[in-house]
Amino acid sequence: MVDVPYAPARIRALPSWLLGRAAARGHRLVAESLAREGMRMMHHAVLSTVAELGPVSQADLGRTLNVDPKDMAALVRDLLVEDLVIRTPDPEDRRKNAISMSAAGRRRLRRTERLGDEANDELTAALTPAEREQLVALLARMVAPKRPPTAEDAL
Repeated sequence: MVDVPYAPARIRALPSWLLGRAAARGHRLVAESLAREGMRMMHHAVLSTVAELGPVSQADLGRTLNVDPKDMAALVRDLLVEDLVIRTPDPEDRRKNAISMSAAGRRRLRRTERLGDEANDELTAALTPAEREQLVALLARMVAPKRPPTAEDAL
């Protein structure tokens, strides 16, 4: 049985409660999957961001992910120890460090992305492919609403 905390029926029917429970389950599934590859979620987020934006200054990386500079330094240090990223002086500003992917980092990221996809497949296993696509589209609108929907949107 799924470990869901008790909540009164009125609360269990709220979108906010359901989203919170789904998010908690998704977080757990992804964290467990990444752990099989020896990776924590924030390390994966940093690695993914470096892959997408790199080379990127360590300061910009922290601002992009909204991570405190001291915490970002620790995350990058952890990735450096495993040879997953490379830190070099930023050619545009020698006072900054530029972070880029190593070959080992690209290989690890491919594996962790696959594990994350598998965890998300498990999370959405009760949905059809069309329902999953619709869910993702609806959640994206909820995360970044552009404007309130109008009656015309329903047409």
